[in-house]
Amino acid sequence: MFDHCTWDDDYKKITQEIRRELLELAHVDEKEYTAVLMQGSGTFGVESVLTSVIGSGEKLLIAANGAYGERMEDIAKHAGIDYAIYHEHYNQVPKAEVIRDMLEKDQKITHVAMVHSETTSGILNDIEAVGKVVKEMGRVFIVDAMSSFAGVDIPVKDWGIDFIISSANKCIQGVPGFSFIIANRKLLEESKGKARSLSLDLYDQWKTMEVDGKWRFTSPTHVVLAFAQALKELKEEGGIPARSRRYKENNELLIKRMEEMGIHTYIDREHQGPIITTFFYPENYNFKFSDMYNYIKDRGYAIYPGKVTEAETFRIGNIGEIYKEDIIKVTDLIGEFLESTK
Repeated sequence: MFDHCTWDDDYKKITQEIRRELLELAHVDEKEYTAVLMQGSGTFGVESVLTSVIGSGEKLLIAANGAYGERMEDIAKHAGIDYAIYHEHYNQVPKAEVIRDMLEKDQKITHVAMVHSETTSGILNDIEAVGKVVKEMGRVFIVDAMSSFAGVDIPVKDWGIDFIISSANKCIQGVPGFSFIIANRKLLEESKGKARSLSLDLYDQWKTMEVDGKWRFTSPTHVVLAFAQALKELKEEGGIPARSRRYKENNELLIKRMEEMGIHTYIDREHQGPIITTFFYPENYNFKFSDMYNYIKDRGYAIYPGKVTEAETFRIGNIGEIYKEDIIKVTDLIGEFLESTK
């Protein structure tokens, strides 16, 4: 509970240590990549990258199969970024061959952006295959790994990723308050002067932070300290392999127990990610989601409403301090609630 000042040398050292550890988690060398912390939620980080590294004479291709891919389009519209968009259905992954075809046909496209774990549905997109195509075509690859980084192992350079964005409060299990960007140093340096925003200028944020760990503007000190502790707890658990395994086991147990109640997943098994799972409403039950939500919340758990527009669905997260016993308890509660509606 020690209260740090943003100008403190001790505090700035914590920021620098976080940056180094993030590069380790991404399997990249600090000679080639760097980490930048950015105030705000994950969307602030995505907007920072898109509005900082894509210049006025450049063009973005967005591959979208959910609300967060579509949010990139919204960012591009607001910032006046020239863009094209490839829409895929919410239960289908964007296809690398379609992206290749679009890049071949439009030589103006300089950057490609997509979401890894699209929590609209829970689908896990194939960023490795897309990254290979993007690099073969000589373009820059931007990945929103908000809800997958450190919960799914991502060898950033090997997969051709130039900018990857995540958030303090997802798989590293910190609390909300800042996002972080792992960036190709050369491309980040080349972005100088391109930014369309003062506070979200990724290059300027990096140049300031690179000196001694000082944030350009007031940093969320308590969130940073919580994140430093969360990184320690990630190591204690056994790193990304152990955490990824726990999330996967949570997900598999959840799906199994829901299937036993006749509740089926929206995404097929091949593309279902371990982070969050979308379920169709069970058949032959008459209930309101808000009633089920409150029933479960009153007993210690929170679930998500559906975000898929064409079907009645709800979602359950598998990440955070959640273990098998929690999955058993929450599925028991769902069963109890459904029985009470008969």
